[in-house]
Amino acid sequence: MSESVRAADRPADSSQNYEVVIVGSGFSGIGAAIKLKQMGMHDFVILEKADDLGGTWRDNTYPGLTVDVASMSYSYAFEPNPNWSRVYAPGPEVKAYADHCADKYDVRRHIRFGSAVARAAYDRGRNLWTTVLANGETLVSRYLVSATGLFGGNKMPAIAGIEGFKGKLMHTGRWDHAHDLAGERVAVIGTGATAIQLIPEIVGKVAHLDVYQRTPIWLLPKFDGQIGEAWKKAFRTAPVFQKSLRLFSNALLEMLFGVGFSHYKQWPALYNWLEKQGVKHIRNQVKDPAIQEKLIPRYSFFCKRPSFSNVYFPVFNRDNVELVTDPIERITADAVITRDGTERRIDTLICATGFAVFEKGIVPAFDVVGKSGVELGDWWSKNRFQAFDGITVPDYPNFFMIFGPYAAASASWFGLIDTQVRHLTRCLAAARRRGSNYIEVKQAAHDADFRKMLRKRNNQVLFHGNCGLSNSYYYDANGDAPLIRPVTQLGMWLRSRTFSLDNYEFAAIS
Repeated sequence: MSESVRAADRPADSSQNYEVVIVGSGFSGIGAAIKLKQMGMHDFVILEKADDLGGTWRDNTYPGLTVDVASMSYSYAFEPNPNWSRVYAPGPEVKAYADHCADKYDVRRHIRFGSAVARAAYDRGRNLWTTVLANGETLVSRYLVSATGLFGGNKMPAIAGIEGFKGKLMHTGRWDHAHDLAGERVAVIGTGATAIQLIPEIVGKVAHLDVYQRTPIWLLPKFDGQIGEAWKKAFRTAPVFQKSLRLFSNALLEMLFGVGFSHYKQWPALYNWLEKQGVKHIRNQVKDPAIQEKLIPRYSFFCKRPSFSNVYFPVFNRDNVELVTDPIERITADAVITRDGTERRIDTLICATGFAVFEKGIVPAFDVVGKSGVELGDWWSKNRFQAFDGITVPDYPNFFMIFGPYAAASASWFGLIDTQVRHLTRCLAAARRRGSNYIEVKQAAHDADFRKMLRKRNNQVLFHGNCGLSNSYYYDANGDAPLIRPVTQLGMWLRSRTFSLDNYEFAAIS
């Protein structure tokens, strides 16, 4: 039976504002909205705390920002972009793509900007969700969708004295473009995926740059370059050509992430080979053998997210750059002091220290109270992060998460969006066909899925490789790794289209 449904009707309950409330207007929220409209559900609102859409790509504007997977894979499958300027698209182009999709599919008019969500609670008497905004306003809906993404607020380093620093202090997630780094002594704390993009962009402007590295990052050569007009024309006139390149890019990501990461136990040779390539990349680009050794990670490939760069390692050949691996002891009004007692004076301190991940108040980014009166973050704190297929939890009916525990099975965020939105729309379409307005995952199905996650994770590099020295954000406070589902992207793609709807309870509640 087809899962297409008729256009949504306003429910009889006059207290209901919308059929669906979506929280977040990044790519997850936009993608969910587009698919709701395509299945005939137009009675929804997207609540966005900021004054513009785009999520991560709205907030992050630091110099050098690009995607870290090939542009061909970083888009909705149904809306390829033939106009990327590079193989790895710059951040402003990704933000423009988000705007394009919101406008083309008439999503923008559904967005309420400046609408931060504080709390949502399920009313079991009326089978409705009440969402409370930070300003006290309430909205009532049948269904609630969390599309607030992976990252919480900017994570500042917990270093003594940082609050007393008198120079310019910035986090990469809130870049101040009005501040000129020219001629300054600058320190960057962090050497992750953000820092490796930022540092090569600013090193030519500053008088001196100190790079504080706690944990080195695995980097591979980046096969990047401009996409010429002839290629763009080919993409526009023969879309199958771009789709073929997307399939090729996805296949490479599947090999790297789905096979190498999630089946490391069975295929360790792949990552062992990549580690050798990573070491060779360092030795080919860095002249000083002592600095080479400092840059070589001592943990298995992908224990923390690796990246690609041709311009990061050569930075350490410059006379105005120092790689500092001694731990920071404290920060003063104008300097950073390391544990060995060395004081390095600076004008600007840049924290490339990432974001909070998988903590209470981040996934989701607001309180969610289920039918038993229990807040979801509190339940997870006591019972560990878990969710059926990364999207639903028992006792929270009609509530779906685009990004929940064990949702991600792809190195590209768009792979996750595809599978989770497909799961969501299959559930909603099934409810419409059955005349139901109540959807709740069964406890037995949820528990079986969690047991499977714990069993299969033993194949991952996180639990079978050498990750003890990685300081990876993949692990939560319980030592679990709820960010990544231990399956291949292909397996998750198939499951989102074939999982049994008998895993859910459907009912009609008046």
